[in-house]
Amino acid sequence: MSSQRAVGVDIGGTGIKAGIVDLQHGEMVSERVRVATPEGAAPADVLAAVQSVLATLGVEDDHDVPLGVAFPAIVKYGKTLSASNVSQDWVDFEAEKFFEDGLGRNIHFVNDADAAGVAEHRYGAAQGRDGLTIVTTLGTGIGSAFIYDGVLIPNTELGHLQRKGEKIEAWAAYSAMERESLSWKKWSARLQEFYSQVEFLFSPDLFVVGGGVSKHPEQFLPLLDLATPIVAATHRNAAGIIGAAALAGD
Repeated sequence: MSSQRAVGVDIGGTGIKAGIVDLQHGEMVSERVRVATPEGAAPADVLAAVQSVLATLGVEDDHDVPLGVAFPAIVKYGKTLSASNVSQDWVDFEAEKFFEDGLGRNIHFVNDADAAGVAEHRYGAAQGRDGLTIVTTLGTGIGSAFIYDGVLIPNTELGHLQRKGEKIEAWAAYSAMERESLSWKKWSARLQEFYSQVEFLFSPDLFVVGGGVSKHPEQFLPLLDLATPIVAATHRNAAGIIGAAALAGD
């Protein structure tokens, strides 16, 4: 690790969050800045919002501090190949170059769930674990990250597994529980189907559950029957910021 501090920006469909991270301890050492994601989430508008949060943190011109940006899309060689809750203009878009040109600096650009997975393995619930850790983020959809012996395997997108011809995240994400006013028990039955399928396909050594619902692990984790240990994420909704910063600081 070449830097002691880095900035992480986590771009989501509803909010853009950022903070300065102490890379030795995996902790934010600034306030967490948040602005609403611009309506439509077109590239130019998202860039302007990122510039705004960096200015609030006072690091918009501090190019000596590494910057990581997490984004809700498949990210390959700096290009976004999908668009989840953001403009379709991001599909097949040179996003990393776009941000670097707009911000006037190098960045590390990564999928948001992958950033959360890195944070949990380096500093959180999966710290020191060997083998395959699968981190899942339960929110509007289901994000996922695979960490094998400390190495990120990017862009797994387990929320796009199929169930009755549709993405399973539409049926099993936390948003489905809220939308359909499901009880914890009924929602957990849907999670059981999702995690059982993932467990069968990949034989992980640990599941880590992140996203906003990780604030309530006692409500649903005990209801799941899996051979694989399953635990709540440590960093919850800050994981994307911390993971993006950590990767930028490498």
